[in-house]
Amino acid sequence: MELTILHLYPDCMSLYGEYANVMVLRRHLEAMGVSVAVQTALFEDMPDFEHADFIYMGAGTERTQKAALTALLPHKAALKAAIDRGAVVLFTGNAMEMLGISITDVESKMWSGLGLADFATVETNQRAPEDVIAHTTLWEGAVVGFMNKCSMTEDAPPLFDRLSLGFGNEEEKGPEGYLSGNVLATHITGPVLVKNPDFVDFLIKRIFAVKEWELPEALPVLPYEREAYEVTLKELTARIGG
Repeated sequence: MELTILHLYPDCMSLYGEYANVMVLRRHLEAMGVSVAVQTALFEDMPDFEHADFIYMGAGTERTQKAALTALLPHKAALKAAIDRGAVVLFTGNAMEMLGISITDVESKMWSGLGLADFATVETNQRAPEDVIAHTTLWEGAVVGFMNKCSMTEDAPPLFDRLSLGFGNEEEKGPEGYLSGNVLATHITGPVLVKNPDFVDFLIKRIFAVKEWELPEALPVLPYEREAYEVTLKELTARIGG
């Protein structure tokens, strides 16, 4: 079993150590006997979407987000082709906003997005750095993490149905993220997969389904990851009186 991960712009879209998301997914897959190749694409590169099975991009500053968007726009047809053939995609932080129709910055300049989703994003002067507890029907267990955004994203089919802590796409504790087929995105930044082993397992199941590989009865568990998740969830839940 062989699999290729394509990591887009890790030099400038890895604001909170998001490279660790690729590392932990790779470790889980290799523990299942999968041979994993990680390719990176920088601004000057031609991303190899044709051979990518999993495509990832993390968060950047507002400035580097626009630079990454400018670099990726010429390749949007190739990215769409990869999605259409079943590649699993995860964009975290403000990389999520690039999937939509447009991003309007605080100076009212509109930037054309990749147009792979119908939502639009408007940046604001109000930044929301806060911890997050998110809930989805896709797997059991809440998702814990952190986001630091200054935007509103309208009309995105959400990845998370609600938040019990944190600011959603458009409102406090509202739906958050984006989900369409095998394309997933969330404003949650940093090593969200490191913090949430159930999220990793969900992605692995999607990847195995696309590759038509037989899924083992039990997925691997790395040392201390479940314990660390439970501690974080307990601490954040205590803040909301849960």
